[in-house]
Amino acid sequence: MTNLFKVSYLGPEGTFSQLAATSYFTGEQKYIPLASIDDVFSSVERSDADFGVVPVENSTEGAVNNTQDCLVDTSLQISGEVIVPITHNMMVSHSSPRIETPKLIVSHRQSLAQCRQWLTSTYPGVPIEEVSSNARAAQLASEQDGVAAIAGELAAQIYKLKIVHRSIQDKSNNSTRFLVLSPSGASPTGKDKTSILVYTGNKPGALFRILEPFENLGISLTKIETRPSKIEAWEYVFFMDFEGHREDLRVLNLFDRLKTCTAEIKILGSYPRFGSEL
Repeated sequence: MTNLFKVSYLGPEGTFSQLAATSYFTGEQKYIPLASIDDVFSSVERSDADFGVVPVENSTEGAVNNTQDCLVDTSLQISGEVIVPITHNMMVSHSSPRIETPKLIVSHRQSLAQCRQWLTSTYPGVPIEEVSSNARAAQLASEQDGVAAIAGELAAQIYKLKIVHRSIQDKSNNSTRFLVLSPSGASPTGKDKTSILVYTGNKPGALFRILEPFENLGISLTKIETRPSKIEAWEYVFFMDFEGHREDLRVLNLFDRLKTCTAEIKILGSYPRFGSEL
């Protein structure tokens, strides 16, 4: 009998992280919902899970800072990615009386931000509360009459809620990219992506010196984002994604060149580009 992979994700049941996990892993696996993104990282680091699935960026609201902060400190590798279309719905308990306006609207911070304009125009003045996940919001709505949750259809099914407004996100092409974490990286496939962290001092021209080797070697840079280094004031770390695998000769050449113009490089992982397996 084949052993099942243990896959942790940001829970409880019904989150888009669960949807991402079940979309990425085929067949039956053991899924472990956890209370926070930090807990997902820790579960894989402690070998309580074989893989972890965490959100890293949304097409509307940008980076998930909690995940980026964990990537700075972790020893784990990114071994895969999956992009999930995000459709938000407003839902209430079936036992809730028919009301025109809920007493409270709850959801995850990112979900609320992705529906900001709709909420402002549809329910101005209604109190809004951030919770740890949109599935947790669905739990609360199932327990309290008059509380409306913003979550996905999976959450409505799991917590037996009725959807009163569908597809309320402000952008129709809303999607979230999730990373798959594991203790070791993935082998080259020929259609790969590599993620790195680059540390630089607060020096003039630092960004130019980082970008120049990509241009000279013809390596396609697919993402660059900055975050405070949290080591020294006004120093930053660059999160970068580019095409290629860490074992490719051209990428090895890139690393050699980057070492001459950066303080430190941390390789977060090389993995198949989303959709390349299709």
